[in-house]
Amino acid sequence: MARFRQVAVLGTAALAAFALTAAPASAATTTIRAGSATADPYSGNVQASLLGEASVSASIGSGSCSESTMTGSINSDGTGLAIAGASFTECTGTAGVTITTLNLPWTGGGVVHDPAGTNGRDATITIANFRVRAVVDLFGGIGCNFGGTLTANGYNGDNPARPDTSSGEAQVGVSNATVNRQSGSHFLCPSTAQVTATYALQGETTPGSGTYDQSLYVTS
Repeated sequence: MARFRQVAVLGTAALAAFALTAAPASAATTTIRAGSATADPYSGNVQASLLGEASVSASIGSGSCSESTMTGSINSDGTGLAIAGASFTECTGTAGVTITTLNLPWTGGGVVHDPAGTNGRDATITIANFRVRAVVDLFGGIGCNFGGTLTANGYNGDNPARPDTSSGEAQVGVSNATVNRQSGSHFLCPSTAQVTATYALQGETTPGSGTYDQSLYVTS
């Protein structure tokens, strides 16, 4: 059951991985660029791919998923982050788990550059209005809905403090982030769960191609 909780959290994380609660005053000092601190600004489609495993823990247990991808779009000033699609698979646990997204697209997120480099990060990232449903194959099926706003740390691909140094792409790191149970959940679902995951973020070299091969970089 914890497995399903974990995935639900991932969904929220989700671009995962690459979102932040948009703060209009800060957004004006944020620029997303195509690969380096001096490259042209980047606006368009983005994809977040899970690095390693995503884990979730709750009062009834814990679990992990090894595959997750999110797709969406963002403006070059960090505003307008929207998640249009998300998937979570290869999840392990004591029972089968199915994770589905609800109410896509998740809009209202964004990316904000952190000039102070708090805890080694380059940006704050949030996915707003996420909502996912996890169904665990126990007692005929236990469904839990989780949603809200997930805030994470963003790292450029050359930042030595990035969570996964084996990847040179921009990353979103979620560490013990809390997600809340939503209406429509089974009474056995816990009120909260904690998720930990790292996603790599890329854009498209050719706009609209669906091929995510463009490195991204966040500056002021």
